[in-house]
Amino acid sequence: MLRLSIDSIISKIQAEEAFEAISDDYAFTLKISKYVPYACAAVHDGHQFRKDLWDNCLHTEYERWYEEDPETKNMVISHPIVIAGCDSRFEYDLNRDPENAVFETAWGKQLWRNPLPEHEKTKSLQKHTNFYNVVHALISKLEDKFGICIVYDMHSYNWQRWDREVPTWNLGTSNIDNERFGEQVESWRQALASIKLPHNIKPTAKINDTFQGNGYFLKFITSNFNNSLVLATEIAKVYCDEYKQINYPEVVTAVEQQLQTLLPKHANAFYNTFKD
Repeated sequence: MLRLSIDSIISKIQAEEAFEAISDDYAFTLKISKYVPYACAAVHDGHQFRKDLWDNCLHTEYERWYEEDPETKNMVISHPIVIAGCDSRFEYDLNRDPENAVFETAWGKQLWRNPLPEHEKTKSLQKHTNFYNVVHALISKLEDKFGICIVYDMHSYNWQRWDREVPTWNLGTSNIDNERFGEQVESWRQALASIKLPHNIKPTAKINDTFQGNGYFLKFITSNFNNSLVLATEIAKVYCDEYKQINYPEVVTAVEQQLQTLLPKHANAFYNTFKD
């Protein structure tokens, strides 16, 4: 893996080079082993929280982990194009617009002991800007090359705090063109529902049940590109113990191995449907 500036990453994309890099601010990673008409993203995978913010943060390390999406990058790690955040959403949230990306409160609790200094906020928001400059370059390249692009936007959610039965998988589709892409949404839902998981975890998959797909990552791509579909794909955190902070690697591996087949199959069907 290389450490590259944002300009260098964008230049490599524009030159259609294969590479794997971490941004020079260590904020995100991008792997492109080959150029294909689909990409995977895990914007909330990161857990880094820079030391300058430690003493001022009222949330514990566990509270931050609880609201992040650990292991979502590993679920799609084998695919040709994967972009993933390295920093915690408690520093800045890549799935929120720049005006709301740096929290003052988080999940009902004040985040900072003292108001965050403006220079610290600026430092965080620059990382947010850098990430989206690369996302724009990447999707531009894929649309230019293939005419169409599909992005699998991987997330997870805390299922145990719900007071009703919730699905293992949820697709959020309220901000995409459902008239145009409805069949692809349903086929992806069916693919997710077919994934077999250890420990008798029920393979249920629903649309707009727990979340509706209101994230900025989806909205950014959808508003800037006419021929790109983003599928906001959430897995309930059945792959860990939410309360004891223990990951279940056998569940993560089961997801990753089955997505090796299901995801490119779905992406290829999407491409063959819309390439003309």
